[in-house]
Amino acid sequence: MKHSRNTVPAEKAASVFPELAPVGEVVRLPARSDRDFALVKVASSSAHSHETGHAAYPDVTATSLSFLNMNDYGGLLVSYLRARKAVFIDRLDWKLPNTEGMEFDQYDTPQCRWIVIHEKGEVLGGVRLMPTTAKCGTYTYMLRDGQLGLLEDFQTDVLFFQAPVSDDIWEASRLFIADSVPAQQRSHIQYVLMRKMITTAAELNARHVIGIVPAVWSRWLRRLGLYAVPVGPKFKIGSMSSQAALFNISDQLEWAQNSSQDEAG
Repeated sequence: MKHSRNTVPAEKAASVFPELAPVGEVVRLPARSDRDFALVKVASSSAHSHETGHAAYPDVTATSLSFLNMNDYGGLLVSYLRARKAVFIDRLDWKLPNTEGMEFDQYDTPQCRWIVIHEKGEVLGGVRLMPTTAKCGTYTYMLRDGQLGLLEDFQTDVLFFQAPVSDDIWEASRLFIADSVPAQQRSHIQYVLMRKMITTAAELNARHVIGIVPAVWSRWLRRLGLYAVPVGPKFKIGSMSSQAALFNISDQLEWAQNSSQDEAG
């Protein structure tokens, strides 16, 4: 897996990623597999609401795909992998494996879950979840393998601490909204995607989700009333500014469960 990455000089988290500035008291998690790290407890908020009345996508569906249920959804997984290629390879020009119009890598295994937002066969967005306890040959999960120097052109200082290995921490990667989603509908699709990611992670007994997010995504997280803690230096993937962030699933599960948006899958 090959990306072009440029590290931005380290600054205080609030200045390099102001939308993810931590709120609350710093606490320390117990050591897990000899990896101890700090996280910031972030106060949740219900002050932000999501858009309603999205006529463009009246039948939008959020589905959690796995190797066990993929046959129940026809060609949805293929459509999802093709949507990833359209975003990450065709538009962002990342140098990633692909074949027959599908983007994939070594982390698309039976250990992962794919969250797919779709309507009538059209993929509108998605994200991949991988347990931080995953292991397949020499690989584990993206952030940890990058930190260990196993990924070509992936910076090793992506996190402020050693990458966690814990049953209750999952990694989110390949987060995207399809280019075909109109600007006035994007916040609705973002909302549906985050709600499904949170509820799926909770069903997998995750308390936290860690992953790299584009800086632009932090702004709509605030609009949705969601928060994440910056846990690594800001850097660039091509022309896109990104940073590792930690989501507290247990704190934000109530937000997802109390939503009135219908979901299927």
